[in-house]
Amino acid sequence: MSALHAEFVFRHTMNAGAVTRRCYLHEFYIELTQRNFVPTFVLHSYVLKSGNPVIGENQVKSSTALALSTTGGEDTSSSSIAETLQVGSYFALWYLFNIAYNIYNKQALNAVAFPWSIATIQMIAGCFYFVPLWLFGIRKAPKLSLSDVKTLIPIALCHTGVHVGAVIALGAGAVSFAHIVKASEPVVTCVLNGIILKEILPMKVYLTLLPIIGGVAIASMKELSFTYLALGAAMMSNVSSSMRGVLSKKTMSGKKIGENMDAQNLYAVLTAISSLMLIPMMLAIEGTGFLKGFADAVGTGSFTNKSLSILMALSGLSYYAYNEVAFLALGKVNPVTHAVGNTIKRVVIIVASVIAFKTPMSTGSIIGSSIAICGTLLYSLAMNSIKK
Repeated sequence: MSALHAEFVFRHTMNAGAVTRRCYLHEFYIELTQRNFVPTFVLHSYVLKSGNPVIGENQVKSSTALALSTTGGEDTSSSSIAETLQVGSYFALWYLFNIAYNIYNKQALNAVAFPWSIATIQMIAGCFYFVPLWLFGIRKAPKLSLSDVKTLIPIALCHTGVHVGAVIALGAGAVSFAHIVKASEPVVTCVLNGIILKEILPMKVYLTLLPIIGGVAIASMKELSFTYLALGAAMMSNVSSSMRGVLSKKTMSGKKIGENMDAQNLYAVLTAISSLMLIPMMLAIEGTGFLKGFADAVGTGSFTNKSLSILMALSGLSYYAYNEVAFLALGKVNPVTHAVGNTIKRVVIIVASVIAFKTPMSTGSIIGSSIAICGTLLYSLAMNSIKK
């Protein structure tokens, strides 16, 4: 699992007054990880000093406790129906927005085949969500020094590669095939971590890579809509994602970055920097060809200016929305639930894309993708087991 490891360390004392006999001192940090196409934010808590509390019925909780336990983010007292419904709603919206993005994105690319321009539009669309939140004080705006920005630029460049590679892959081939290739990201992560960070993992982790490699290979050979561009672009997205994690570990681990830089604002800042990077890249590679492609698509009669503009906007807003909801959903569950949720999400997206675009899948492709997806689940579970 690649980790965009942004640590923000806080210390607080949980004191329930007369209800407890001793205080708990916790330290926790935010870890941003990239799993598949989804940037995942996990808040970890560590007990530095603890006693044996005596809890009464009117237990008092610190407002900074954030309903976390040391088991990975679940408040053991939040077993009510309301809490279950809330988590279920987050996961449902995460899946819904993710499916919507993949469908809107593919439709936009089918209409106007300029992936760099569409990727830029989608990245910029997110700015229309978080900038108003900052301006109206709904969310505290981040404060960054020039040094902080310099630290984030290489990470934002990788973030750009993740998105552009995915968009190109989704445009060049079937949505299902792009997601199958994306399942091989753990392989790239292990290789880069070993080469750059000298990180050697237990053998059980490396063994889980075998079904991933084998499954992707089988699916690629049997894929009816296989193209080398789709394969190469999806792998570019994988490499960018893994490199983003490596750079984050090297440059941000234990380092405080700016003010008001919680996980949501960190992702927003990376989105803003990536948007600024993408504009000149898009102009250099595709120029203003998107405008002609847009006009040609409208000229066919399949779209109006308004309907095609709405489609482009929806692809961008759904892209940012599923990442935002992913933060809310994944912050509520433990690592095992997260791993299972991610696996189910990938299956749901593949099935939804096959139905939406009537994309045929050969028997070999189905078998290969199933093996690869199961491999990613085993990899996530193995990585979580060694972190306990």
